This record gives sequence, structure tokens and C-alpha cells, in this order.
Amino acid sequence: MDEDFKSRPSCAYQQAGGSSKRSTVSEEAAAMSLWAKAQHLGEEALQQVRAAYGDHFPIEVRHFLAGWLEEKMWPDFDPENPSYEHYAAELVQAMINELENKASTMANTDELFLVKMKLNDSITMFKTRYANNNLALVRIIKHCLSSDLKIVQQYESTWNSAGTSTGDSNSSSLPQASASRMMEHQQQIIQPQQQPQMMHNLGSALEATNAEITTQIEYLRSRTQKTAEDCRHIEQQQESFAIKYHECTKVNAQLQHLATQPRTPINLAAEAKWKQQKELLENMLSQFVASVLQMRLQLSDQLKETISLLNALQMRVLDEELIHWKREQQLAGNGASHVQTNLDSIQDWCDALAELVWTNRQQVKEAERLAAKLALEPPGFVNILPNLLNQATQMLSSLVTSTFIIEKQPPQVMKTNTRFSSTVRLLVGGKLNVHMNPPQVKVSIISESQANSLLKNDKNVKGDSSGEILNNTGSMEYHQATRQLSVSFRNMQLKKIKRAEKKGTESVMDEKFALLFQSQFNVGGGELVFQVWTLSLPVVVIVHGNQEPHAWATVTWDNAFAEAGRPPFTVPEKVPWHAVAEALNMKFKSSTGRALTEDNLRFLGEKAFRAGNSNIQDYSSMLLTWAQFCKEPLQERNFTFWEWFYSVMKVTREHLRGPWTDGSILGFVRKKQAEEMISSCPLGTFLLRFSDSELGGVVIAWYGNQGNGPAVSMLHPFTSKDFSIRSLGDRLSDLQYLTTLYPDTPKDNAFSKYYNPFRDNQPPQKNGYVMPVLVTHVPGWDRLPNGMPSYPSTPQNMFQPQSPEGSVRDTPSVVSGVENPASGMSTVMEL
Repeated sequence: MDEDFKSRPSCAYQQAGGSSKRSTVSEEAAAMSLWAKAQHLGEEALQQVRAAYGDHFPIEVRHFLAGWLEEKMWPDFDPENPSYEHYAAELVQAMINELENKASTMANTDELFLVKMKLNDSITMFKTRYANNNLALVRIIKHCLSSDLKIVQQYESTWNSAGTSTGDSNSSSLPQASASRMMEHQQQIIQPQQQPQMMHNLGSALEATNAEITTQIEYLRSRTQKTAEDCRHIEQQQESFAIKYHECTKVNAQLQHLATQPRTPINLAAEAKWKQQKELLENMLSQFVASVLQMRLQLSDQLKETISLLNALQMRVLDEELIHWKREQQLAGNGASHVQTNLDSIQDWCDALAELVWTNRQQVKEAERLAAKLALEPPGFVNILPNLLNQATQMLSSLVTSTFIIEKQPPQVMKTNTRFSSTVRLLVGGKLNVHMNPPQVKVSIISESQANSLLKNDKNVKGDSSGEILNNTGSMEYHQATRQLSVSFRNMQLKKIKRAEKKGTESVMDEKFALLFQSQFNVGGGELVFQVWTLSLPVVVIVHGNQEPHAWATVTWDNAFAEAGRPPFTVPEKVPWHAVAEALNMKFKSSTGRALTEDNLRFLGEKAFRAGNSNIQDYSSMLLTWAQFCKEPLQERNFTFWEWFYSVMKVTREHLRGPWTDGSILGFVRKKQAEEMISSCPLGTFLLRFSDSELGGVVIAWYGNQGNGPAVSMLHPFTSKDFSIRSLGDRLSDLQYLTTLYPDTPKDNAFSKYYNPFRDNQPPQKNGYVMPVLVTHVPGWDRLPNGMPSYPSTPQNMFQPQSPEGSVRDTPSVVSGVENPASGMSTVMEL
């Protein structure tokens, strides 16, 4: 059939036009360009096209109504909106009419006979299967067309990128250039300007996945409706059998009675009549038995196939989509955008699966009841219904236990005696009516070894925990508007923690715990009871703020490099640098607002591998160990690579976010490299770099001349404490001999929006006091070459004491004549 379509495209276009007339061949081709292009795809792509079609929407209908479907299917039509039901009914009826016209005009030739039969079968199927659910059919057709479009666009994109569809004289070099660009792109960290297109692609992929799964669900719904009708039909047949069997019993009783009577002509005639009726009834009963047996076998086969398809779809939703969402949630702990997969969409799929699995399970039980009501077991018969019932029950158990998830994770760095929150949710709670008996959820904290025991034994930890949590129980509530069954713990607090014995270089910040959420769900009015639990992402417990950097190292490494299905909470001891770079970039961008560049990451690789004097250009394939990451101090330093990176990220987030996102802070550059960069620039050129020797320090390096000839100077690093006193923008404004941000941007153009200029006529505050202003001053650089001061004069009125009106002071105010140490900086050169 498909080969026939492929070999006669132009004829198919003419047939599919229906009553719609086209003025030119080009207009007709344009109207049916999508199906025309689909038929000219390669064999592999054609297989993808065919995969979207099936019994639910035959590909023959797509072929012969190509023009009509592409004209009507229906960009502004929303099949998810119930208010479109009437419009959907009109469209489906119009499509059936169009299909009937198409079938009626086909000649009864050998070539088209089977096609005509297929179209007529499709018409019957549309009328019966979708009579009460036109929106489902519209949804399926839209998905098929969307699938066609996606495959054609992918094919065209590949074709164009290879240069075969253009007349460019350099087309022969395009494939290699394209491959080179792709490899380069894969090696680079994604920059912000690339993200809109990536997000669009992710959105398109998610939409395609959603449509594909929705189509499968609709198909399984139609199968389930069909087997429900089959169950009812079997029951009717068995009831008819029972009636006929009862009639046959009465006939047998009558014959037995006549056998005891005298053999008169009247009795003999009556006996003959009853025997004839008995034979007729027995034939009918025999036909009933054969029919019922056949229907039972067919029903069992249909249920088996439906449950098999349901199981495959459920595995995809749980083992792919839900696991993918959980992985995204974990990466979100490192700063990734957790938007690629919508949890509400997954809930819709899980709700539909729960309803279908439960309904098919009930149908299996109904089939067993019907079989027990009328015992008909031919020789060699194998009853598969008990196995199907077990399989459906196991699927339901897996669905319930797997969809008990943590929607909002607790903090992964948890401080004792500090309030925290978390939310758990059951994705199938609404459809299975779990909320009718509101489940209680209990939270405890367990160690890594306890988590391992829990997974190995597949049962609750018997009263074991590694700490005490306040406010750790809650009832799940069903929210009608969102159809969500969840509970939010808003005021939990970890009061105590029990730690394991440390080995070797382990510290308390290396130890990982997890929160264990436990509950019990009743399904089907108590018919099934499920003990459920789920573990949070690993958490590190600290008791003091100075433990926070190392704790975040443990969490960041775990979030980035944990593998699916690992034993809790195993992570690799060494990973490729490109993976570490990706994690650092994700963390830094989320925290500061701008991603790291390739140069930044190369600098970080050099620092992490302690490769300052080497000529290594590419660290991507080199393995970085956990010890190098956060255990071993950097060369000639008393802090680790992670401590240095974390402090840089922290000072940037808290004090330098604006200039960093503007690109005004170079940051990741060695001292020697900075000297070389600005020494060839005009006097007054400066740059900002992160200190190698001071955690969270920012160094101003500038090129100037103060009597001893031009030279590069560097200020002692500013830290968060300094920026809390006076901001970076104001400090740069104070130092007027800094005129140009490297390489050639006037300082005011880059930083004026961050200045906070003081005014001589500053009014007193409400309490009557006037705030002083601290001005950054570098001894030895107090005058410009023209003799003018290099920093603004201190306003005289700033330091004049002003007492609140009407108040009396026990101690008079004194104007200090000593320069505040915090307002000046020495010319100490950084080593």
C-alpha cells in the first residue's frame, strides 16, 4: 500500500483534492506540500512517518484526504478544550463525508478494491469508536500531522545543512564545515544568546513527546472501551444461553414425562414435536457455547494486548519521563533551569494510566466472574486471566509507589536548629480516590548506610533514624482546582543529628544524609493497600556557617555526577574536566547572572590541575579527582580549589552582580597575564581580577605613572567586608586616575550607573544625624599629573556634629582628626 502511494504521488494529489478546485498546479502542490514532501523522504524517515499511524487513524485516510486535512487541521483548534466538542463533531462529520465521497468515486478495479474496503472500514471505525469522543480523534489527527511536519523539517534541515539543496559553488565543503561547527559547539559552554533557540527546541521536543503519549493514551482508551463492550456482549450472550438452557431443561422434562405415558398416537406425535424442539435448542446451545468461548478467548487476548501496551507506556512515563524530571530537579540544585519537563503533564499521563490500569484490572475480574458463572473450558484451554490480574495489580502498585514524589526538595545544605520546608505529592491521588481517606506522611532523616539498607530490603527502616525532626508529620490534602494530592511541611526543624565515625580525611561535610518520607495509601475502598516511601536528594548537615563552602562542594559534586540507580549515595572519585566545567558554569551562571567563557573555564582548569607552568591548552579529557576539587590545598595556599571558586562566586553574587553581568569584570586572569595585557595600553587603563591569594578578593590592576615612570600597580584585594562599607562603583569613582576599563571603555561609561554620589547639602536623617562618607584613597597616588587631587575633597559639613533638636547629650561629640583606616588603601603589591 505504502509503495503504491510512493510510486504515484501526482495522481494522489489530484484524488485528494475533493471538491476544492485549484487554479494552478503550483497552488495545488503548495496546498499539499507537507504530504508531498513526506512521500519523498528516505526509507528510514518514511518508517518514522508510518509509525505515527495505525488502527486509530489509518495512513490510507491521511493519503486520500491529504489536501483536505492540511487545509482544515486546524492551527487555532484546541482539542484539549472541552468547549470545542461541538466544533470537533462538525469537523469529524465533515471528514467522514469527504471520505465517503472519496470512496464512492473510486472505480471497482482490482487496483483500488482493497483501498476502497480500507476506507469504508475506516469510516465505520470513526463512527463507532469516536462517536462520543470527537475531540480524541481530532487530537490524534493533529498529532499525526504534527509528526509529519516535524520529520519533514528535520529532513529538510539535514538536507540544507549538507549543501545539496543550494546552488552554492562551495557546497562541497559545507558538510565538513557543518561538522566542524557542530564539534566546536559541543565543546563550548552555552552562552545566553544561544538559549532562546535551545529552549524553543526543547519546547518543541516536549510538545512532540506530549502529543505522542497523548495519542497512545487515546488509543488505549478506545481499546478499553471496546473490551468493556465485549464484556457486556459476553454477559448478554451468557444470559441468552441461560434462558435457552432453561428452555431445553423444560423440554427434557417434558420428554421424560411422555416416556412414562402410554404410546398412543397423540403422545407419539407430541414426543416427536418435543424431540424436534430439543434438537433445535441443543443446536442453538451448541452455537452459543462456541460463540461465547470464541468471545472469551478474543476478550482475553484483547485484555492481554491492552495490558501489555499499558505496561510499555507506563514504563516509558515512569522510567523515562519521570526519571528525567527527577534528574532535572537534581541539576536544579546546581542552578540548572528546571523547566524542560512539566510535572503537571506527567501527572496527566499518570492519572490516565491509573484510570486505564484500574479499569482493565476490573475488566479482568469481570471476565473471571463471567467465566465462573458459566464454566466452559474446552480441552487444552489455558486460563490467562489470573496472570493478567496479577500483572495489572503489580502495574498499579508500581504506578502508585513511583509517583509518590518530592515536589519541593528540602535544602541540601541543612543547618541544625534552622527552619526548612518541603512538599511531597502523589501524582495519581485524584483518579484513585486516595484522598477519600487522607493519608498521613511522616518525615525522618536517615544516613547513607540506612538508605542502603532500606533499598536492599525494600521495606521501611524499622524505627531507625539519624536525628530528630520537629513538625515532621502531616496529612495529604486534595486540591480540586489543580487536582493535586500533596502535603507541604513548612516548619520542620532538625534538632539533633547522629553522625557516623569518620575515616581517613573524611569530615562532617563529606557525610550525606537523606530525608525519608513514608505513608500508606488505600485504593479501591481498601481493596489494595500500598506502603510507600521516597528519599530526598542527599543533604549535608552543618552546625556552623564556616562549614557551608565544603558542604556545598559535596552537594555540587553529587548533583552533577550522581548516576541513575546508584547505591546511596555513591559518586565517582574522578570525572572528566569538561563535566566539572559544565557544573561550575551552571553554578556560577545561576548565582551571578552570566555564564563563564571558554577562557574563564580554561583558567579554572589550569588552577584546578595546578598546571600554572605547563603549556596544556585543552583540559577537557583530563580527569579531576574529588581530592583536587575540594580536599587538597592549592599550591602555596592554605585553601582548596573549591574554596577559592566558592568565595569568588559569593562575592560576585553579593556585591558585583551588575558589573559582572555587564562584562566589566574580567575576573579569571593571572596576575602576570593582567600585567602584560594593560602594560601596552594608555596610562590610566585598569582591569578587575579575582585575587589568587585572598579568598573572595577583587584586585584592581592599573597602568599609571607616578614619577618613577609608567608601571603596572595592583591594589590590595577588596573583599566582601570592604564592599559592604563602600561599593566597587564608588571606590572606582574615588580613584580618578583610573580612567579607562581595559581595553578601551571609559570608566564612567562602564560604572557610572553604580556610583552613589554624595551631596554637600545632604539633609539630616530622621534621628538628626548626618551620615559620613568614606572615600577610597591610595597613599602616594593622591595627585594627578596636573597637580589636582586624585580623589574628591571631603565635604566639610559631613563631619560637623549635629545633635537631635531638644535632646541632651551626656558626652559631647568629637570630630575625629584621624583618617579612618577603612577609608584608605595601602600600595601593597599583591604577591
